Amino acid sequence: MSMLQEFKEFAMRGNVVDMAVGIVIGAAFGKIVTSLVSDVIMPPIGWLTGGIDFSAMKWVIKPADDSNPAHKVAEVAINYGSFVNSIIAFLIVAFAIFILVKIINRFYTKAAAATPADVVLLTEIRDLLKSKQ
Repeated sequence: MSMLQEFKEFAMRGNVVDMAVGIVIGAAFGKIVTSLVSDVIMPPIGWLTGGIDFSAMKWVIKPADDSNPAHKVAEVAINYGSFVNSIIAFLIVAFAIFILVKIINRFYTKAAAATPADVVLLTEIRDLLKSKQ
């Protein structure tokens, strides 16, 4: 079997295609959640905290030096506000995925809980036969 033929068989397996679809949908869902966090959730959080912009928070280790135009020195800082924003975004994404999985599991449980009529009938027959012994 040639290498090209093996690769074709590998790429056409159901798991690989399912994974690719999941990655594409996950990326699209990530963009939706990012917009939800930055455009819908963070403004009220900023308002509740008195207009604090977390992304602007930083600890300056060495300030920028613009005194000599020929030799500018950039600011050296730890941008912990961006890290705080990332943590908040992660928590919101994790919570959104948790709720989504919970809803999907609820529908799956309801669909799986319905026992077919023939199985119910066979169970009743089994129980009747056990009671006659």
